Amino acid sequence: MVIATGTLLLALPVASETGQPVKIVDALFTATSATCVTGLITVDTPTTYSLFGEIVIMALIQTGGLGFMTLSTLVALLLGKRITLKERLVMQEALNQLTVEGVVRLSRYVLFFTFLTEGLGALLLGLRFSRDMPPGQAFYFGVFHAVSAFCNAGFSLFSANLMDYRGDLLVNLVITALIILGGLGFSVVADVYTKRSWQRLSLHSKIVIRTTMWLIIIGTLMFLALEYTNSKSLAPLPLGEKVLASYFQAVTPRTAGFNTLNIGDLRPVTLLLIIILMFIGASPGSTGGGIKTSTFTTIAVAVWSIIQGKCDIEIFGRRLPRGTVLKALAVASVSLLLVVTVTGIMLVTEQEEMEIILFEVVSAFGTVGLSAGLTPQLTVAGKLLITATMYSGRVGPLTLAFAIAQRLGRQGIKHYPEEGVIIG
Repeated sequence: MVIATGTLLLALPVASETGQPVKIVDALFTATSATCVTGLITVDTPTTYSLFGEIVIMALIQTGGLGFMTLSTLVALLLGKRITLKERLVMQEALNQLTVEGVVRLSRYVLFFTFLTEGLGALLLGLRFSRDMPPGQAFYFGVFHAVSAFCNAGFSLFSANLMDYRGDLLVNLVITALIILGGLGFSVVADVYTKRSWQRLSLHSKIVIRTTMWLIIIGTLMFLALEYTNSKSLAPLPLGEKVLASYFQAVTPRTAGFNTLNIGDLRPVTLLLIIILMFIGASPGSTGGGIKTSTFTTIAVAVWSIIQGKCDIEIFGRRLPRGTVLKALAVASVSLLLVVTVTGIMLVTEQEEMEIILFEVVSAFGTVGLSAGLTPQLTVAGKLLITATMYSGRVGPLTLAFAIAQRLGRQGIKHYPEEGVIIG
């Protein structure tokens, strides 16, 4: 419903910079990309959409980033409405929590943390942009980019995205900080704020923080090494700018979509690195997409335990439940199947190399928004496929995880005889 409403609003003449209505397929694509906080675009945002259209896009990003249930809770709290048990159960699933306890309190925290973080980010960005444009426009740009970054959307009001600010330390650090905070997950941020001790943190928070940290560090170092001598990307830049650009591009695939380098100029092996980071994505209960950091770590730990011949899946002095491992495997497997299927279909509909198509599909699935240049050239069929992939990536794996979680507790009344099969 949110996507449909956004599509109708963006298709209005008033939403267009020229006064001519945007094609309905492009309006649908943009509305889906904004609501699913992806950032892929078929038309240039600042030159295609008017101020009204940009505000609609920002509203869709905020709705998609926070989640419909969180915004509904805000309205209910403002109206003094009592939150029923049924609504709390829905909120539990929407916020990806293990129990229903404290979901209303967490919703309040989510709203407060979101608006405070976005407000600080908007202020800092607005002050920086005011050097390049009138103050009113600068702070509007600051608000838009702060919302887009915190919600991991990647929409920009600059036609070149953030490439003109590649060496700007303030813009790079503020945008990446917003991306990381939005991608950690609200429950993790709340856990850190209340516990304030590594030992007292929940297992989930420890996994998310440690995985996020290592993905950023490894991603930065690998990007720097792979692109260091590439004359089209890092080679012409000073060392400090090389490191800053590498750090920025290691953060944005998870799952924001901003870029300070031309993605189409990167080497194929670097595109593969970014594809892996995009597929892993952010963390559960966050504004980001992908299979999620905790899913990736659960599978990695399970595989390592099997290699070591262990019966239990152990991490940080805790044993992971069998159901958690099965859910992680199911989410990753279905996600991989979706990516492979859409890529195969688009190899038929689009005239482009497989690595470029795969990059765009994973970017759509992970709700990232990075593009190697294919999205603006998509056929109508390609646009619809990517639109469906963005939607599936935002709700599919998570919905699957909920469905499995609800069914795992149901034991059948009969058990078949056990028999092994040869693996490997």
